[in-house]
Amino acid sequence: MGLVIPFEEATGSGDLAKLVSLVHGDMGKVNETIMARTDSRVAMIPEVANHLIESGGKRLRPMMTLATAGLCGYPGQGHVKLAASVEFMHTATLLHDDVVDDSDMRRGKLAARMLWGNEASVLVGDFLLGQAFRMMVEVGSIPCLDVLSTAATVIAEGEVMQLAAAKDTTTTEDDYIAVIRAKTAALFAAACEVGPIIAGRPKAEIAACRAYGTNLGIAFQLIDDALDYGGSSQKLGKNTGDDFREGKITLPVVLSFRRGPESERAFWRKCLEDGRIDDGDLERAIGHVRKHRAIEDTIERARHYGAMARDALGLFPSSEWKDALLDVVEFCIERAH
Repeated sequence: MGLVIPFEEATGSGDLAKLVSLVHGDMGKVNETIMARTDSRVAMIPEVANHLIESGGKRLRPMMTLATAGLCGYPGQGHVKLAASVEFMHTATLLHDDVVDDSDMRRGKLAARMLWGNEASVLVGDFLLGQAFRMMVEVGSIPCLDVLSTAATVIAEGEVMQLAAAKDTTTTEDDYIAVIRAKTAALFAAACEVGPIIAGRPKAEIAACRAYGTNLGIAFQLIDDALDYGGSSQKLGKNTGDDFREGKITLPVVLSFRRGPESERAFWRKCLEDGRIDDGDLERAIGHVRKHRAIEDTIERARHYGAMARDALGLFPSSEWKDALLDVVEFCIERAH
């Protein structure tokens, strides 16, 4: 069973238009690879994977691999399998996350777990991870395998860190940044790092691309956090308020909790620590984060990390690839508007 991936619809336009244009040919090959590697004699595997892969998403992480390889002048084809590996790692993480979080929706559709159950979602995620590592081995770059396998470990650590921090209103801003640095930024960093590695570039350029990816990933997640309390489901790719309903401590909550009086802190503890959410509590939570400018300050933090991502690329000479990567930073942050 093959997959039909609506690439043009998924990638969109706007600030990503230059990037989409530059990687268009290679993304076609990535999508062909995804189609081939998701095929299985076990019918449920392509069904579950197809449900999530076809549901949209901008394919941002694999495009980062293709773009940094282009930035570094890579002439081969290994970056295609690496990019597909990155997308499979991301998709597997989403399947697993929805089970851990008891999420009902993903990218505006029912989560796979709601249609096939938790067990199938976890196992298909494991299948995709296995396929990702097979492709990494086929590329034959031990340094790339090291970077991506390390990222898989760090992502899992980040998920456990988030699980431990869930419902804990004593979480600090530093604690939270550490969680998203592992949970989200690690894959962005790895996706960007393997491009210059496979191109055989010097350590300084590899480190620069990794720094770009890390800071972009943190900025991306902070904007997601802001959108959960002040955005739309379409921009977020899931229901707004999901973080609140799931008891997740994100930066808008951390800031609002610290800045509010004891009566508001008691509200956060009731909802997030005790899990007692009544009708109207989401609206009340949004009111608190807005009153204390927690959304605006979360976006401002994202701008800070975005600036560091842009600065990391200063090492590279001007090019279409560099311009496209700089546009990605603006795209990720401007989603909040």
